[in-house]
Amino acid sequence: MSASKKRLLIVDDSEAIHLDFRRILCPERVSSSELDELEDAVFGEAPPSRPLDGEPYEVDSAFQGLEGLEKVKAAQAQGRPYALVFLDYRMPPGWNGVETLRHLREVAPSLQVVLCSAYTDYSWQEIAQEFGETRLEELRKPFNSQELRRMAHRLSGST
Repeated sequence: MSASKKRLLIVDDSEAIHLDFRRILCPERVSSSELDELEDAVFGEAPPSRPLDGEPYEVDSAFQGLEGLEKVKAAQAQGRPYALVFLDYRMPPGWNGVETLRHLREVAPSLQVVLCSAYTDYSWQEIAQEFGETRLEELRKPFNSQELRRMAHRLSGST
């Protein structure tokens, strides 16, 4: 992956959610050689391929909190830390999002985290009181694609 891409980590027990994040944040440019040839004939030869404006991310997946914690530790050890973590509130049978966040704060206190869920066992006030920080936000499921892209861009420091 390009060094200019911001690294994001999705920690969620649902494979479908991981696919949604990738579909929204890392859209693949679908091309057909026949269509490419037709476009070249009509518009001239295409310039060299470059990433789409919406592709500044390298997205990794973890399906439980402990796995997410290990990935954050490994990324730091490699000198390639994550810019942002999207963290599900509920991930049975392992740690929930708040428990995972407690562990993440021990190893990466300044890591930007977005807690995601359709529902929660905690009020946002309880979470804010415990963590008392501004590097924590919430994204409600089902999430809006544009809202997710804007949030990822703003919180990861993408340019």
